[in-house]
Amino acid sequence: MPRRPPLVMLLLTLAMQTGLGAASLVRAGDGDKFPPELVEFASYAQKPVFEAAGKGAWDAKIRERGWIMREDGVYKLWYTGYEGAADGLRMLGYATSPDGITWTRHSRNPIYRDHWVEDMMIVKHEGKYYMFAEGKEDRAQLLVSANGLDWTRVGQLDIRRTNGKPISDGPYGTPTAWLENGTWHLFYERNDLGVWLATSKDLKVWKNVRDEPVLLPGPGEYDKDLIALNQIIKHKGRYYAYYHGSAKTGPKARLWSTAIATSTDLIHWKKYAGNPLQPVGENKSSGIVVHDGERWRLYTMHPAVYLHVPPR
Repeated sequence: MPRRPPLVMLLLTLAMQTGLGAASLVRAGDGDKFPPELVEFASYAQKPVFEAAGKGAWDAKIRERGWIMREDGVYKLWYTGYEGAADGLRMLGYATSPDGITWTRHSRNPIYRDHWVEDMMIVKHEGKYYMFAEGKEDRAQLLVSANGLDWTRVGQLDIRRTNGKPISDGPYGTPTAWLENGTWHLFYERNDLGVWLATSKDLKVWKNVRDEPVLLPGPGEYDKDLIALNQIIKHKGRYYAYYHGSAKTGPKARLWSTAIATSTDLIHWKKYAGNPLQPVGENKSSGIVVHDGERWRLYTMHPAVYLHVPPR
């Protein structure tokens, strides 16, 4: 057996002693698995590039994950707005930008108000937009649109255990979809205590790949108790998950931060040793990356949209 550097042995020992579960700290020497273009970002500005409209507006506040997609040189943002009440209806807003910095709200906002919609993401497939979002009480749902503006609710997602029985009652939120080779993959969290993976061929019935989480909180302080996955991308043959996490207790309790993990099979994940990608105290969560044609840029979305770009 080749001799391992002391740091590698320390990390391996820590992993064995703490039982890191489905995700573990990346080992020293694995830096090539986390290329700088995916992990090195600096704040574009001190202020948000998009934020709530303020008192009296339908989107007096915005919350949780929004989604940005660049199509034909136009940046498109879908976001959740509400009037501010804790139980106020979460509605869908839409804005566009030529540069991903200066945004114009759509004149028809809110573009969807028939049902509670928040914490959404979108997959475009064969000319249609598929929106996976939380409904009321954090139940994952699917909406479909032909143009990104007019949405039809398909309904709540039917997720089953590996034995075909429905998952237990309770929240299953932050739905994140990935489509590959005709199979839809759905990542979802339950009370932010872990991330599960289910698959479907028809978007009607989803079956867990395993009944245990594929991504767990910890062992870092930044995500030691709570975790939710926001986005999957594929880069140079590997999968990357952008997620956010936090602690429940301590001086930085409930201060969320954005992080990254990598996988070769969507089931077994390794977290980046340099996580989180921004300091915990900044409380910037719901991070996703968008390619601007030349490089990746990182947007964090809650409670306002901030832009992070590769450092010079």
